[in-house]
Amino acid sequence: MKRRVRIVVHGRVQGVCFRATVRDEAELEGISGWVRNLPGGSVEAVFEGDSPAIDRIIDFCRNSPSYSRVDYVDLNEEEYTGEFDSFIISY
Repeated sequence: MKRRVRIVVHGRVQGVCFRATVRDEAELEGISGWVRNLPGGSVEAVFEGDSPAIDRIIDFCRNSPSYSRVDYVDLNEEEYTGEFDSFIISY
C-alpha cells in the first residue's frame, strides 16, 4: 500500500546535517518527496512510498539521526499523489 505523510520535526535539527541524513535514509528506503528547513528551527518533510518504508523513515526521524536532538514530531497523513520521482532537499 502506498502512503504519503508530512512531518515537522522540532528540536535541534538545523545545522547538524539532519536534512542530508534524512535524504540519504529516504533514498535507501525507496521513498520519494522532499525535506526543508523552516523558519524557527524546525524541519519539514513529505514522504511518499510503501507504508512499511514510511514507518521506518518516521522512526528514523524520531530517533535523532546525525548530531541532532529531536524533541517531538508532528505527523499528518495526506492522500498519496505519486507526484515525486526522487527525494530532494528543498531550499
